[in-house]
Amino acid sequence: MSSISLIKEQKRALINRYAKPDNFSGLVQILNTLPLYAALWYAVALSDDVSYWLTAGITLLMVPFLTRIFVLMHECGHGSLFRTGRLNRGFGFVLGVVSGMPQYVWSQHHAYHHSTNGNWAKYRGPFVVDTVDDYAAMDEKQRRRYQFLRRIWMLPLHGFVYALFMPRYTWLKGSASLLWHIARGKRAEFSTRYWSSPLEYRHMTWNNVVLLGLWLAMSLAIGPLLFFAVYVASLSLATAVGLTLFTVQHNFEHSYASGDEGWDYDTAAIEGTSFLVLPGWLNWFTASIAYHHIHHLSASIPNYRLAQCHQENQHLFSSVTRIRLAEIPGALSHILWDTRARRIISVAEFEAQAAAATAAA
Repeated sequence: MSSISLIKEQKRALINRYAKPDNFSGLVQILNTLPLYAALWYAVALSDDVSYWLTAGITLLMVPFLTRIFVLMHECGHGSLFRTGRLNRGFGFVLGVVSGMPQYVWSQHHAYHHSTNGNWAKYRGPFVVDTVDDYAAMDEKQRRRYQFLRRIWMLPLHGFVYALFMPRYTWLKGSASLLWHIARGKRAEFSTRYWSSPLEYRHMTWNNVVLLGLWLAMSLAIGPLLFFAVYVASLSLATAVGLTLFTVQHNFEHSYASGDEGWDYDTAAIEGTSFLVLPGWLNWFTASIAYHHIHHLSASIPNYRLAQCHQENQHLFSSVTRIRLAEIPGALSHILWDTRARRIISVAEFEAQAAAATAAA
């Protein structure tokens, strides 16, 4: 029996055994994260009179904590950090404010990723991966731009746009359109591409109102220059780390990349999702998201049970691609979708294929 068939056979038993969120475990994760992050802000305020280098060092310390906060927010969106929906919604909102992201809206988009994982016709990741045919049709300038925007050193800029700029821009632009719609007295129901329901808009609004209030309070407390310098740098870098983790867990050499036809959810979880082999301290800061293959088998398994599930069922996951820290830059180079081979490839492999085809002709 193939590993995929075996997983399909035992998947329900795995979910029944490990998909058991616990309020105490979830609360412990909140309490060992948010107070420490708050303490780092207090240290930032004290460091202002000591040394810019000390402030910079504390800012870098904030990055892994913000990464953990974002992953815990993501857990709340799946309803898996706590057993009760009220706690997931409440702490999800708080964690979303801290990480700059309207949590409910983000979780709706993220749920789409889970429901279509491995189907690159429906979702192509944060890098918006092009097909090999699209890439072949580009001129040299377009190809250089495509590759440049997906380089690892561009990720902090992507992080700034993703976590700081876009959530504010979409809310403000959508709100302006809504006010103009009301001012013109239109009776037709208002619709926009920025949210899909009144509930999403309410979450966006409250997230931004609370966040803007915190920005003002922190600016008054420690000064706007110090606050925004630390805030923008730490959140942009943390989001860059998050984007890196997300990308390499789906973009790697020959990862499963189906179209609509023949797509299989469980095959995508095993062959289109990687296992990041990280040291223990990094697994803590990333809330065990490295066990991504299990997370995609069932998002209802809480982060504090992923490692146990993997260790007790390693025979099921032997075919999952392992990626180590040193291999992450290489994995990030796989930015093209080979629709015929149904896999993700690198530009170098595309060029080798093109050269071989030219030689054969």
